[in-house]
Amino acid sequence: MAKMTGAQALIESLKREKVDVMFGISGGALLPIHDVLCDCNEIRHILARHEQGAAHMADGYARALGRAGVCMATSGPGATNIVTGLANAYLDSSPVVALTGQVNTYSENTAYMIGRDAFQEADIIGITTPITKYNCQVKSPAEIPTAVKTTFHIATTGRPGPALIDFPKDTQTKKAEMVFPDNVQIRGYKPNTEPHPIQVKRAVKMLLKAERPMILAGGGVILSNASPELLQLAELLMMPVATTFMGKSCFPENHPLSMGNIGMHGTMLANKMILEADVLLAVGTRFQDRSTGTLDGFCPNAKIIHIDIDAAEIGKNVPVEVPIVADAKPTLRLIHQQLVHKIKKRESTVWSKKVKEAKETFLSEMDFGKAEVTSPKLLKELRKLLPNKAVIATEVGQNQMWAALHFQTIKPRTWISSGGLGTMGFGFPASIGAKVACPSCPVVDIAGDGSFRMTEQELGTSVTEDIPVIVVILNNSMLGMVAQWQRLFYKSRYAAVKLGSVPDFVKLAQAYGAEGVRAASLSEFSDATKKALKTEVTTVIDVPISPEDDVFPMLPPGKGLKDTVAGL
Repeated sequence: MAKMTGAQALIESLKREKVDVMFGISGGALLPIHDVLCDCNEIRHILARHEQGAAHMADGYARALGRAGVCMATSGPGATNIVTGLANAYLDSSPVVALTGQVNTYSENTAYMIGRDAFQEADIIGITTPITKYNCQVKSPAEIPTAVKTTFHIATTGRPGPALIDFPKDTQTKKAEMVFPDNVQIRGYKPNTEPHPIQVKRAVKMLLKAERPMILAGGGVILSNASPELLQLAELLMMPVATTFMGKSCFPENHPLSMGNIGMHGTMLANKMILEADVLLAVGTRFQDRSTGTLDGFCPNAKIIHIDIDAAEIGKNVPVEVPIVADAKPTLRLIHQQLVHKIKKRESTVWSKKVKEAKETFLSEMDFGKAEVTSPKLLKELRKLLPNKAVIATEVGQNQMWAALHFQTIKPRTWISSGGLGTMGFGFPASIGAKVACPSCPVVDIAGDGSFRMTEQELGTSVTEDIPVIVVILNNSMLGMVAQWQRLFYKSRYAAVKLGSVPDFVKLAQAYGAEGVRAASLSEFSDATKKALKTEVTTVIDVPISPEDDVFPMLPPGKGLKDTVAGL
């Protein structure tokens, strides 16, 4: 037991959770905590330029490293500014821990302050309840060590997700005897990680009988670090692997069994072949609408084995033959162990040959555009220039879908993008967080000009905090995805999508002390990227592209995977 202030207890608790970096912006309600941070050499505080950016940085850090990312914001508008970041992390199951300041619980005359609409007061607990896995407000300094331990435990176990702790200012300054627990017991919270043996046996039996088995791998594979087990199982049975958008990077896309993404902008190959499967092993996916299209046309002839750590996701959107509520890693390992006792590794099957032939056909028919500079060509060139360990973050929109289709990911946790919420402005701050997590890896944000504009101020963070990343802007001076829909489904009646030619991104980068370059050809782009990889400051590469370019393949609205079109 040790007597200390609440702020001191918080920092000590964070150190015990092995937190080495936090992203945030200070304010009056956080001053006691930041004063203690002045004497803490173990935790680096990275000063963001906007609280939303800080939350996305923590999210990018968490996804790249596989551990909790921490962000901080002061009370009122500081706290509300992180809401988008928390909602983004919630829908993508990312373990982000937010620490917010709050007004005093009591004033000097012992009257309650919270609830009296004090300056910069906001009910951040009420606001974030629907978009966090857990949140709490500490009422006394002695609660802080247990609150921190509980929050980190919930955020990082089971199905991960964001969590928030709200710290009234007086709980930061008052002293108390502190007890730091080594672990916590939380009533009603016991995530199931081990699969039920009977369900595993049923899955094994079904896979052995399957003539056209296929794997659909989602983000849960990445969260559980189950990529090695997934690869091992796929190769044992020669099962082709499609990924959801969030599952991208969990399976090497240069592997013969890889079919790429399924869904609204999935590959023609994946969208076609998954409909022919007779058994679908779905791992760590929630069958979101952007993956399945209309549900009545999704895998109508397949029996589905669904592995997910969240019981609420099983049977929610599609009927399941074999439900397995467990962590993906031990489940895939156990399925593989039982299969190897029954069969030898398959070298080839009728199904795998058919998939191989279909893959060769689709690859030969892919259209990268007639112009010299198109987004698919740029992304193919970028793949050649980057090592396999390079981390790719993306913004949201056409740039995101082009990247999903045309940039091959080889290693797990090298693809960071906003899936469920589709948050424009996510990619750049997330890339900064990823670079902090993986300082020896090149980190590239594939951006659209519309999305990059939303968090461009974090150039200040990347430069002043010495966090060099590369930003590739696919610049069509449009809100490209909205314009594409208006072009295809609204007779090209453009409304509120033309962004114009401002700002000049090269000058903008230079104004922040970053490198800025415009590339008008593939060779100029290649040269700029090679130089950026050797430059120890953030580089923004502005690449003008046609505002009329569309992303294909595509599912028209209200259609199923069978209706995927290569162009309209």
